[in-house]
Amino acid sequence: MRIDILTLFPPLFDSVFSHSIIGRARERQLIDIRVHNMRDYTHDKHHIVDDYPYGGGAGMVLKPEPVFEAVEAVKQDAIDLSSHTVLLSPQGRLFNQEIAKEMTGYDNLIIICGRYEGVDERVAEYLASDVISIGDYVLSGGEVAAMVMVESIVRLLHGVVGSEESIVEDSHSDGLLEYPHYTRPPSYRGWQVPEVLLSGNHAEIARWRRYQRIVRTAKRRPDLIDKAVLSQDEMNLIKEMIYKNS
Repeated sequence: MRIDILTLFPPLFDSVFSHSIIGRARERQLIDIRVHNMRDYTHDKHHIVDDYPYGGGAGMVLKPEPVFEAVEAVKQDAIDLSSHTVLLSPQGRLFNQEIAKEMTGYDNLIIICGRYEGVDERVAEYLASDVISIGDYVLSGGEVAAMVMVESIVRLLHGVVGSEESIVEDSHSDGLLEYPHYTRPPSYRGWQVPEVLLSGNHAEIARWRRYQRIVRTAKRRPDLIDKAVLSQDEMNLIKEMIYKNS
């Protein structure tokens, strides 16, 4: 998979994409990440990429020309790949694990990092295939959001994460939060690791973990329960919890 990121601040990505899972995936050529400076697609000596908004108002707006020309150049370079162009904006659909999985289906993902007060609307209307937000809050630009997206997508690619079982059990992979984790020592400051995890009984451990996932999700993120795939017994467990807490 190839990911092209269009930004006004390419150095922001250097460290993030050079270490840990993404860095190793790049070294092993499991992912091709390229960062482009949109200022390179301007045609004036000052490389101006923004201008005042028509109709007045605060802030500046990212001009359409450098964005369109940058995307068109990337698509021409990746002409044999199926491309999907994403504009990062607080007005987009909310990014989640399902969208991350969806993005792995493209050969080439082009991510446009917005800046300033916004991006000329013609980019969203005529250039981007998708508009995505990572949350209901405001950032100075799309760079951090792009890092979040890339991290989430890359770890789903085959061979990137050493144990693919861990991906299946991650929070949000099936609509539930992940179960609690413990490691050595078994007792720390009087706090004990649950006995079931020390028992060696894998069936009991699996049942305990499933129970913990359901309970934790119901308590911390009840909004996710409606989307989770649960048995009737598990639904009854949640109803019982609600009844006790009412």
